Amino acid sequence: MSVICNRSRLTSSLIKRLKYQIAIVSNHRSFTTSEGHRPAIVNKRSLDILHDPWFNKGTAFSMTERDRLDLRGLLPPNVMTTEQQINRFMADLRRLEKQTKDGPSDPNALAKWRILNRLHDRNETMYYKVLIANIAEYAPIVYTPTVGLVCQNYSGLYRRPRGMYFSADDRGEMMSMVYNWPADQVDMIVVTDGSRILGLGDLGIQGIGIAIGKLDLYVAAAGINPQRVLPVMIDVGTNNEKLLKDPQYLGLQENRLDGEDYLAVIDEFMEAVYTRWPNVIVQFEDFQTKWAFKLLQRYRHNYRMFNDDVQGTAGVAIAGLLGAVRAQGRPMIDFPKQKIVVAGAGSAGVGVLNAARKTMARMLGNNESAYESARSQFWVVDAKGLITEEREDIDPEVRPFAWKANEINRQGLKEGASLAEVVLEAFKGSTSTKPAIFAMSNPTKNAECTPEEAFSTVGDHIIYASGSPFQNVDLGNGKTGHVNQGNNMYLFPGIGLGTLLSGSEIVSDGMLQAAAERLAGYMTEEEVLSGVIYPSTSRIRDITKEVAAAVVKEAIEEDLAEGYRGMDVRELQKLNEEELLEYVENNMWNPEYPTLVYK
Repeated sequence: MSVICNRSRLTSSLIKRLKYQIAIVSNHRSFTTSEGHRPAIVNKRSLDILHDPWFNKGTAFSMTERDRLDLRGLLPPNVMTTEQQINRFMADLRRLEKQTKDGPSDPNALAKWRILNRLHDRNETMYYKVLIANIAEYAPIVYTPTVGLVCQNYSGLYRRPRGMYFSADDRGEMMSMVYNWPADQVDMIVVTDGSRILGLGDLGIQGIGIAIGKLDLYVAAAGINPQRVLPVMIDVGTNNEKLLKDPQYLGLQENRLDGEDYLAVIDEFMEAVYTRWPNVIVQFEDFQTKWAFKLLQRYRHNYRMFNDDVQGTAGVAIAGLLGAVRAQGRPMIDFPKQKIVVAGAGSAGVGVLNAARKTMARMLGNNESAYESARSQFWVVDAKGLITEEREDIDPEVRPFAWKANEINRQGLKEGASLAEVVLEAFKGSTSTKPAIFAMSNPTKNAECTPEEAFSTVGDHIIYASGSPFQNVDLGNGKTGHVNQGNNMYLFPGIGLGTLLSGSEIVSDGMLQAAAERLAGYMTEEEVLSGVIYPSTSRIRDITKEVAAAVVKEAIEEDLAEGYRGMDVRELQKLNEEELLEYVENNMWNPEYPTLVYK
């Protein structure tokens, strides 16, 4: 049984003139061209190079490059290695994070974010090298939970532009605006309207912080080239009264657009970005529930897009649920026997419901009868209690999971029954030896329960997962209560990378399912039997490689793959498992300083 709660400028001519490529040939396959090892032709020199974070190497410029780029005399004479640069930065960070306090409530997290952000502003390669090398420590800084704090304070933290802003005032201009972005190739866009940032509500334009944080993980985990990512904020106003009155707020200080006016803005944005970048993948992030499903259905069959809150959260939850089945010593095919209570009927909760039902149905025969049968394994509870067909104004997305009155009455429950009552009823007759509790809401303070509360209330035999990081729990007698972080970062980078490398024009349900199943199978039997159902974030690049390969494979099997760069679909189809992983790995960007050639 389970309970789930829920840059500096780069001229367009620069990219056009990237003519040189170095092919690293392995065996006889041409697909081993290594991402990020190509010389870069630049049309700037001197201080302009030092002020450009995409190409700045700081003290690591060789003497040859200093002469070639007119840098001699503009830098200290000692040429540093990247390792020396990292050591110097980390020593500085450790010292500064103690001095840049933000008050007793959160003394270090925002200080670390500020320091890392300064590095990002001046040297992107070094920033990502530090982030990748220390991903377990810094993922919670650039992403959840600290990114929530950043978004809440973004107007005050803003120092220099990063990404693009499209507002309601730009209607009719977006097609020309997209050409203001300096990169001729963009592979990945993360877009938000700021209406539902994490569990913090409407943060308006300040929500761009979540798009920036997600793309940091696309670069660090999936190896998407940082020069080909674009964070986007669509500002249609805000209904946050505090922001409407805040003189420092950087966004439109007017109420949010709604209805057809709102849709017209999103439609214009989508048409504009896909006109300039036809192959871009757009990830929708933190849109309020009323629009999340509607926009997903509106665009998913015509554009390379997905919604991480709906589909990514669902995939990570499914992977965890399948892992919880394995933790009982059972095969994953036993998943349809599990009873699942979902607390929260928003976009994430409903996404989990739909994905879990489809997974069960597929295991039961993948037909209409199986799909209907799977429905009886779910109970949905929102702020008003258990949802049944007696509820007025049920959201259309939730209605399929609303119990009929006669069915629920036989269980001794009724409309509006409390979460505790529903869980106790679901436990009746359960044969689960290790019930799972997933407290998935972000940031940390919004978690439905802490691991200490879960282990002390239910027992030390549970499987616990949360959306944001917590420490493991000391259960005494040498026992440890493992805290799993069911974070979307395990899936969305691999979904994006796999879609990119497959050349698929859409992100199909099958591709999402393949990603979730690969994550579920990543852990060893020994690990899952000890209660560890998600891997350490320190392994995120390997996890992402595996997930991406599974997505590519599924795209091939569904006849959706069209190839990528020099790898056409016929070559893709010939790759075995090992070669497919190699293909993915060699198309992952690594933070190494490129050779710069001025012309």
